[in-house]
Amino acid sequence: MKIEESNIVEAEDYRVIIYPASRAFTTKEAKVITEKLYDFLAGWAAHGKPLSSSFKIEKNQFIVICVDEEKEMASGCSIDALGKIMREIDEEYQLGLFDRMKASFIENGEVKTLKLIDFKNKVRSGELSAEIEVFDFSKNTYLEFLGNFLLPFNRSWAAGIK
Repeated sequence: MKIEESNIVEAEDYRVIIYPASRAFTTKEAKVITEKLYDFLAGWAAHGKPLSSSFKIEKNQFIVICVDEEKEMASGCSIDALGKIMREIDEEYQLGLFDRMKASFIENGEVKTLKLIDFKNKVRSGELSAEIEVFDFSKNTYLEFLGNFLLPFNRSWAAGIK
């Protein structure tokens, strides 16, 4: 399973873990992150059994890890190991990968990220148009990710902001 380079529509419903950065990656950062994740995932295992996994960098800002748990379930220790490498990447580049109090959206074709409170205030005040598309980082499976990661404002979680 190589979602990074595949043009094939995936039919399996793999587990997905999304790490949203607060900003776009530089070319150098994306290259180093890609190398680190390829190296890590090549040896990623649960209880000594290799995990069938891959990743992609979506919109040059979001790291999406996929695990085929039909073959082997990711254990608590393996998820901790993934968290460790992601924290190292986060600390090295100050990406805010673990800050869940933010919202990312596309406005005028550009990915933008705001603190959640600022996003909500701009929605309430009308500063953000209902024409934006909003990212949803809560997706747990690859099929959910494919169909619902980026949604029009009125179909997203943000439509409920009052």
